[in-house]
Amino acid sequence: MGLFDSILGGRKKLATADADRLFAMATAQVTLETSLGMKSRGVAAIVFQQIASADFKEIITDSSELIASAAGDTGTKLEQADDEYGYRWMVFRDDDFEDLVTAVNTVASELQAGGYGDRVLAAVFAWQDNGQPVDFIYNFKRGRFYPFVPTGDKERDTERELQLKAQLQQDMPIEPELERWFPLWDAPV
Repeated sequence: MGLFDSILGGRKKLATADADRLFAMATAQVTLETSLGMKSRGVAAIVFQQIASADFKEIITDSSELIASAAGDTGTKLEQADDEYGYRWMVFRDDDFEDLVTAVNTVASELQAGGYGDRVLAAVFAWQDNGQPVDFIYNFKRGRFYPFVPTGDKERDTERELQLKAQLQQDMPIEPELERWFPLWDAPV
């Protein structure tokens, strides 16, 4: 046990978001569109746990203003909503997929720089596969993606998710532990 482990009582430091891993989604876009015939639905979101501090609120305001000022060039539209658990969703809409990835990264980076990286939970990138919604969820704490294919009321297509894992593991870091593939049923994407 190292010095920091003994000071922290054996707790491990949480992993921080890795921009290179997040931008793997933009790289995987080519495979998703050309090899798999999927299409972006033009929407992505980031979800984080809010805290009631002026500093935290300022970071969110600054991030929103940064994205709004860039919207003139990128066309990215921003919506914000709180879910029933009190988590804040920042939802981005844009026809340019790379702009969506950049917007998610902007918010995540601002929160990390302000010391709130541990509050960022996940990002969701919405795709469509022959009319079927497919979400790629990025777990910031794990630094990995996993596919989520909802098929109905709290049902999912696990077989298709595993196929996508096999097809995309060369393009993006995929979460190897299937029990960590948490569904985000009511994501606003």
